[in-house]
Amino acid sequence: MVNNNIKHGNPSFDPQTQQSQRANNGLLAIPDALITPDFIRAAFVQDSTCLEDPIIAAWNEEKRQLHQQTPYIPAATLMPLVETKQGMQMILTRRASHLKKHSGQISFPGGRVDETDSSIVDTALRETLEEIGLTSKDIDIIGVLPDFFTGTGFLMSPVVGLVKSDYQLTISRDEVDEVFAVPLSFLLNPDNHFLHEVPVGTGTLRQYFSMPWKNYFIWGATAAVIRNFYRLLSLSTATK
Repeated sequence: MVNNNIKHGNPSFDPQTQQSQRANNGLLAIPDALITPDFIRAAFVQDSTCLEDPIIAAWNEEKRQLHQQTPYIPAATLMPLVETKQGMQMILTRRASHLKKHSGQISFPGGRVDETDSSIVDTALRETLEEIGLTSKDIDIIGVLPDFFTGTGFLMSPVVGLVKSDYQLTISRDEVDEVFAVPLSFLLNPDNHFLHEVPVGTGTLRQYFSMPWKNYFIWGATAAVIRNFYRLLSLSTATK
């Protein structure tokens, strides 16, 4: 049995040291030549909200069954993509070390839906402005990825946006320690994706993805969303 409803608040749990294997069976990297704004836009023409990685789809279904009586808290994140001279990149943050939940972890800007938000896009844009100072004028929304149920009780809706190349950041140190960018050519190569399994009880395993890059350990919900992004683009690649 796989149990992916384990919370990440255990200070003795180190996600980097758990058993893992490359999650690249039969999967191909997205060719560098295709990693362009136009290709990514075209991928979202299809119904992207239902194109989950099969492993993640199984996790989400299990969480739906386990939490029928306890609703998840709606939340939204922004996956900011930017075109640079070195190619397309994804902007990520390292959460502030003093936060109670997910402190120090690699994440997208985002947070829970506010009652004043008119949509999940509004939530993602509001949180992005609050955390790293990117305004809605800097961002062109191109689509939404499948929802992801987190281990801390949130239903996360990932919004994807293209950021102007001359963007300026104003980082909120209350929420974010660092902002950095990762090449999409790295994240969209399944040779860099790892699936971890952790025994958490008799016959029970916890699973999660990771994508270690330099000294950044990208894992958990963030890695799952990136995996779904890869899934969407890989299906689009198959039609080329």
